[in-house]
Amino acid sequence: MPHRRTLLSALAGALCLWAAPGARAADPAEIRLDWATYNPVSLVLKEKGFLEEALKPRGIKVRWTQSLGSNKALEFLNGGAIDVGSSAGAAALLARINGNPVKVVYAYSRPEWTALVTRKDTGITGPADLKGKRVAVTRGTDPHIFLIRALQAAGLTEKDAKLVLLQHPDGRTALERGDVDAWAGLDPMMAASEVEGGAVLFHRDASANTWGVLDVREAFLKEHPDLVKTVIAAYEQARTFAVAHPDALKSALVNATKLPEAVIAKQIERTDLSQPAIGPAQADSIRAAGLALQQAGVIPAGTDVAAAVDGLLDPQFNPAPTR
Repeated sequence: MPHRRTLLSALAGALCLWAAPGARAADPAEIRLDWATYNPVSLVLKEKGFLEEALKPRGIKVRWTQSLGSNKALEFLNGGAIDVGSSAGAAALLARINGNPVKVVYAYSRPEWTALVTRKDTGITGPADLKGKRVAVTRGTDPHIFLIRALQAAGLTEKDAKLVLLQHPDGRTALERGDVDAWAGLDPMMAASEVEGGAVLFHRDASANTWGVLDVREAFLKEHPDLVKTVIAAYEQARTFAVAHPDALKSALVNATKLPEAVIAKQIERTDLSQPAIGPAQADSIRAAGLALQQAGVIPAGTDVAAAVDGLLDPQFNPAPTR
């Protein structure tokens, strides 16, 4: 009898150890990522198959879904449709504050991807001129946040303009058709409107563009940190390839967008791919955007923005510095 009790105790202990928090979860059948034309590195990664190659020995498939904007990527993450998605840093902060459990683990770009855009015939020359005007915007994205900050600096709020909620490609179309007076643009559609449609970027501020970041569902990060590490390693492989082969980067964007090379060249010249590690630079940029949104009433007054930024950023997977 004592021997049986000892055996049962040992089995119970083994079961507890097996089920202990932190034990590695079984590999999923697939990992789900997005690709986006505002994330050039994702296009290279998808085209070159670096992640598929890395996961092949483990029998894990890769499923790709297009995101048309940060709002869509964050919706997909919140709904569990993807595991890793591309967004602007400030959009990720706003989503997390609103209850979307995401973590930022990588910076795929430091872009100037948004500006306020109009046609040559509108007479609009600055954010103050948007009072009472129709402005196309995609809510919950960096262009939306950029618009709020620009209006705020001019002494206006969102309510002073007539916002027309459209996805980014539709915003371009609405501007060029004359359905709206201005558009909070996003590359590469913004570059296309400049080159092909003669659009005017009437308000630019590179410092108010927040970083392009990879977001991961918090539950996925806890269950599969090794897979997140593998994804980031593959992203680094694609980023360094893109930097070393600018023609291949341009080709990947042209293939994905079906836009002319002159348009893509304009997008690329506004995109810095050299700083992938998460750290103070991203924190400062996202915090500044968060505080501006709080001042504008978009983020509740009682929110600790600095703490929210700290909770959002996870630098544990930072790639080693290159020499």
